[in-house]
Amino acid sequence: MDNLSEALEKLKLASTDSATDSVESCLDCLLKALGNNNTEASMKIQEMGVLPRLPTLLSPQSSCTPKVANMIAELAKNEFMRGPCVEAGLIPPLIHLLNSSDQEVLLQTGRALGNICYDSHSLQAQLINMGVIPTLVKLLGIHSHNTALTEMCLIAFGNLAELESSKEQFASTNIAEELVRLFQKQIEHEKKEMIFEVLAPLAENDVIKLQLVEAGLVECLLDVVAQTVDGEREEDIAQLKTSSDLMVLLLLGDESMQKLFEGGKGSVFQRVLSWIPSHNHQLQLAGALAIANFARNDGNCIHMVDTGIVQKLLELLDRHVEEGNVTVQHAALSALRNLAIPVVNKSKMLSAGVADVVLKFLQSEMPPVQFKLLGTLRMLIDTQAEAADQLGTNGKLVERLVEWCEAKDHAGVMGESNRLLSALIRHSKSKEVVRTVIQGGGVKHLVTMATSEHMIMQNEALVALGLIAALDLVAAEKDFVGANLVSVLHKLLSDERSAPEIKYNSMILICAVMGSEPLHKEVQSLAFIDVVSKLRAHENKTVSHQASLTEQRLTAQS
Repeated sequence: MDNLSEALEKLKLASTDSATDSVESCLDCLLKALGNNNTEASMKIQEMGVLPRLPTLLSPQSSCTPKVANMIAELAKNEFMRGPCVEAGLIPPLIHLLNSSDQEVLLQTGRALGNICYDSHSLQAQLINMGVIPTLVKLLGIHSHNTALTEMCLIAFGNLAELESSKEQFASTNIAEELVRLFQKQIEHEKKEMIFEVLAPLAENDVIKLQLVEAGLVECLLDVVAQTVDGEREEDIAQLKTSSDLMVLLLLGDESMQKLFEGGKGSVFQRVLSWIPSHNHQLQLAGALAIANFARNDGNCIHMVDTGIVQKLLELLDRHVEEGNVTVQHAALSALRNLAIPVVNKSKMLSAGVADVVLKFLQSEMPPVQFKLLGTLRMLIDTQAEAADQLGTNGKLVERLVEWCEAKDHAGVMGESNRLLSALIRHSKSKEVVRTVIQGGGVKHLVTMATSEHMIMQNEALVALGLIAALDLVAAEKDFVGANLVSVLHKLLSDERSAPEIKYNSMILICAVMGSEPLHKEVQSLAFIDVVSKLRAHENKTVSHQASLTEQRLTAQS
């Protein structure tokens, strides 16, 4: 420790007159001390006030510079030294050194900056603002043959790419080309993993997604999949998962997805299709998710249904009724739901038996599967009266929907169950469906749905309740009374925030329930006529007209 104190004193003096040989020997002594006991030596260096002297030693021309940068890197391994390094003004001269042509200077400078800014988003953001990203990307291109420098750049990219503010800067460089070029040269699993760790956060940005696709990353990923699909080693399984997951991520960008779809004739699209019948669960999952991502516009959906993709997805789901891989079930149902959105696809998918296969998962206890199952059926029956009639009279389905309408722990499942229950009535307009829903105990849930914070759900509920009242008021009367329907309608009509459609459909429903004696009495007791008469002056003509008709009806039956 005496040697260390002596070296520190010499360094303080030397930093003022820059006697290179003397500085070199002091730095060697300090680096040795840090190697022996980093924490103790770091504390001593801080106590002696050496840090503020170091910026003057970080000169691009000095032969001492690599050792000074190395020493800073070692000091900054300690969390308690990072703040003092920043306060001593070390970041600006270190960033300036990134323009050096000396590879050892670059390596030690990169280490020093990385350690100082480790785990600090504010310091990393400061580096980004000082333009470090374009400089590092340029270094990667120039020194890609230098393994240590390359790894330093990748670690820096991995840390910086986590910050949203970095994405725009990365997108303005040729990072995509550099990373793909580097990836193509790698053989070792660890090196590929390092590049993957940079690619994943960068690929969350849509501009960079497209750049990576154009740089040929997808072809690299497909090669990795082909090489590892039958591998049993842990690293093969890891690479297969990372590659296929990244592939799916690239498809989340609209432009990158459309570029790879190529009108359904793209080689990438065809390769991804071949993953669905695979025996590998990871590939089945990635294949189904990729189809769900390709199915994000009507044109793609129509093409895919016409070329037989539905059958592949149904066969995949059939394999997982017994095997029960939840992630694959969820992904395949997501794909089917998206494919069912265009009107022209609905009847084709129903004819292919999609509803029957989807119903096999009705007993699933997994909320993500329940949610997608409900969404798929709801999309399928939209405007399809016959299918809505068939499903709406399926007692087991309605029973399960009513059960899920009470799934308060899973708001998505609860919301979708209510919406499907309403859709079965609205699209079938069938007395049999209405009776099935009444017998299954679904009416009270539709009344509750009418109070939803989402206007679209309120409206769907009111239209379904209107059809129930019109088609079988006698059978529904007891449930309407029990669910306080009239009180709910009074609140909706009195609430100034209710949308015009909600007010209109509430009045239609009031008129429909007047044929029931107990409901009629409730309407009279709540003085509806006062609320309705005010709506005659509503700015929406449809609402004001309906208010006049409703007022006449209420007056006539008072």
